[in-house]
Amino acid sequence: MDFFATVTRFFQNGGVFMYPILAVLVLGLAITIERFVYLRRAHSENRSLWTKLLPMVNAGQYEDAEKLAEASSTAIGRVLGYGIARSRGQANREEVERAMEESLMEVTPQLERRTHYLATFANVATLLGLLGTIIGLIHGFSALSGISPAEKQDQLSEAVSVAMNCTAFGLMVAVPFMLIHAWLQSMTDELVDSLEMAAVKFLNSLGLK
Repeated sequence: MDFFATVTRFFQNGGVFMYPILAVLVLGLAITIERFVYLRRAHSENRSLWTKLLPMVNAGQYEDAEKLAEASSTAIGRVLGYGIARSRGQANREEVERAMEESLMEVTPQLERRTHYLATFANVATLLGLLGTIIGLIHGFSALSGISPAEKQDQLSEAVSVAMNCTAFGLMVAVPFMLIHAWLQSMTDELVDSLEMAAVKFLNSLGLK
């Protein structure tokens, strides 16, 4: 109970700029949850489809493999589906590779979608915190002109304390988002690398020249 009271008092003392920082926090958390769930599901579905497709390709069941890939909405299904369809047209290795590279260029932006917003939110939260602090200090110093010299020190200390709350809250939002952005970006890069590796293994299994 004391913790929530402290947090509430801290938030109220930060001024009006605490609210846009809070909005950035909520949006960032929503994107974090959505991206984490999406990337985890994509990784699991890609691995599951790959374990089904590879034995078909090795056994020469290209028609069945193509149907399975086309029926899937996964990234690896689209990439390998392009490759299988192209290989059935008596294409050489270079043509099949180009077809899969083209498909990979299409699916990569979907995997990276919205992740970059977290880095932007981190910067925005920091700047909003600094702006709130500056505005708070300006109001604090402006209020000093109408009080006696004996009260100025107390009023100035209070104004600085209140203004710094905004900077502190902005940094409390920005630092985790910077780390989360790096973490989700590494997950995305790992997923893209796995698609590229699967494409190479698929090409090698075709035995094209």
